Amino acid sequence: MADGTAPPARSFAQAAATEETIVPLRVVQIDGLVVLKIVKHCKECMPALVTGQLLGLDIGSILEVTNCFPFPSRGGEEEDEVEADGANYQLEMMRCLREVNVDNNTVGWYQSTYMGSYQTVELIETFLNYQNIKRCVCIIYDPLRSSQGIVALKALRLTDAFMELYRTENFKGEKLREKNMTWTDIFEEIPVKISNSSLVSAVMTELETDAPATQCDFDRLVLSTNPFMEKNLEFLIECMDDLGMEQQKFQYYYRNLSRQQGQQQAWLQKRRAENMARRASGEEPLPEEDSNNPLFKPIPEPSRLDSYLITNQVNNYCSQINGFAAQSLSKIYLMDALHE
Repeated sequence: MADGTAPPARSFAQAAATEETIVPLRVVQIDGLVVLKIVKHCKECMPALVTGQLLGLDIGSILEVTNCFPFPSRGGEEEDEVEADGANYQLEMMRCLREVNVDNNTVGWYQSTYMGSYQTVELIETFLNYQNIKRCVCIIYDPLRSSQGIVALKALRLTDAFMELYRTENFKGEKLREKNMTWTDIFEEIPVKISNSSLVSAVMTELETDAPATQCDFDRLVLSTNPFMEKNLEFLIECMDDLGMEQQKFQYYYRNLSRQQGQQQAWLQKRRAENMARRASGEEPLPEEDSNNPLFKPIPEPSRLDSYLITNQVNNYCSQINGFAAQSLSKIYLMDALHE
């Protein structure tokens, strides 16, 4: 202070009451060992889909994932028993990690997927189960796509606007227009950064061979992408069929709504003509709105959530097809130039 007096000290309660500035999540930083654990778990259990817990630290705009462990998968048991065993296993694992002084803060979960088919209602429900965690993320790993020479690793989270709307369970057109919600506003993809400690980087440098090219480099030159492309197109066609069925639901709804409105207008005109006759004869007019009349019973509007998720899935398949088609064309042009 200019007069030499010290500023008044704030109490702990005042500091705790100060509004915390919410920093948006910019990047998910995953330890290299965690990535290897996820890849190993997902590949060993193919074609079954697996999940696991992510542990780490939430620091500013970076979510650090420093450890993980798989969830046990047991088939043929009751669903309630599996959930109870899974919860007990999770608590026991976190207790053991805490005893050996390892990060045991839950920051989300990982799961495997097949050809990018992950945008489902079950994924949204799992996010809501983790809603007590401020910035929960889900790491999606696709083993089949990774076999094409890229690390198919994504970090997803639900947008705050969608979570608020999902709790209301109101996905009618009027509500979506009011919130300005489109199919692109459901999931938010966070950039993923794989990091290694200096010691690990030094060891990997020592293990590097002097060969100018590795087997991974040769794998990228494989020209055969037909099976992957065919599966993507097959799933895309199925999604388009599902989207067509959703559109038929809305067409049926609007057709019934238009028919009901026509019947309501005809009924009102008839009631008004009847009231005019009653007034002419000196009788009391009848009410023009009858809540007991089935014609005025509102027709429930179908939810648009399924169509939004299917549209997201269609966009994902189209992106995969576009990416692999571009890679395939580049390889073909390269081989054509080499032959010439």
